[in-house]
Amino acid sequence: MSFTLIGKHEKDSRACRDAYVQAMTELMEADQSVVHVDCDLKGCINTKKLDKFGRSINAGIAEANAMGVAAGLTATGKKVWIHSFGCFSSRRAFDQAFMSAAYAKLGVKVLGSDPGVCAAYNGGTHMPFEDCALYMSVPDAIVIDPVDYAQVYCLTKKLTAVEERLSYMRMIRKGFTTVYADGSDFEIGKGVTLKESADDVATIIASGIMVDESLKAYEMLAEEGISVRVIDMFTWKPIDEDLIVKSAKETGAIVTAENHNCTCGLGSAVARVLSAKCPTPVEMVGVHDQFGQVGAQNYLQEAYKLTAEEVVANVKKVIARK
Repeated sequence: MSFTLIGKHEKDSRACRDAYVQAMTELMEADQSVVHVDCDLKGCINTKKLDKFGRSINAGIAEANAMGVAAGLTATGKKVWIHSFGCFSSRRAFDQAFMSAAYAKLGVKVLGSDPGVCAAYNGGTHMPFEDCALYMSVPDAIVIDPVDYAQVYCLTKKLTAVEERLSYMRMIRKGFTTVYADGSDFEIGKGVTLKESADDVATIIASGIMVDESLKAYEMLAEEGISVRVIDMFTWKPIDEDLIVKSAKETGAIVTAENHNCTCGLGSAVARVLSAKCPTPVEMVGVHDQFGQVGAQNYLQEAYKLTAEEVVANVKKVIARK
């Protein structure tokens, strides 16, 4: 695993969907067994570009059936990705993902776009705060929440090579903040330490859009003379238990940050590890048992307190509990 941190809080002119399409284009060119299944969303994820390979299937607005198609193709030896909005890739097709894919030990790769507040104007019906929770409940599944172009590109390729394990990757479709330079490499199941020092008094463990917010919080805290560690825990399952325990022992306090319901997401996964292996004060920044709503992403991040300011407040709160 090797990466280059940019972390300048700048929006990329590209889209994460372009990283997925680029990775899939290269995979399809090299491997005749790679297949993409979509649920009438090729236009919004740009996968029409894959049609030239003859292995990009539009299954229509029928997500449960599409999941069955993906499982069936995988059973014949294909390496299959299936995409829909995060809410439909999880809630609507979950039974088929569980039974037809995971239970049968078929390595279907599920892509859920516009997770959490990234659904924005699509509103509460399309705003999954529980998509990862569903897939984390599946035995031996892989669950990933990437942050930017470089990470989506790398992990699309890494997941395609995984056999006999259902995987779920959520992904921002359009606008995102660049954290890593292109060419960065990541290992499934291993967190990435972005900031650390011998003086750290707490650790922020984040993923997805909350990685950049956590880097902002790091800078805000540094201005006050408070040193913290920042970890990108893009793999929620299998989670990097060794890194969590190491950081807890060295800093004595943990704050998690996620664009998800933290009662059954990254926060709860981290707390489970610590309760068993290294009891440590934990505070969680995330959605707290709420439904989604309509609005611009910036507004929604404020409404659900998915901000650098909230991370800072929780760092100070957890330090006081040490």
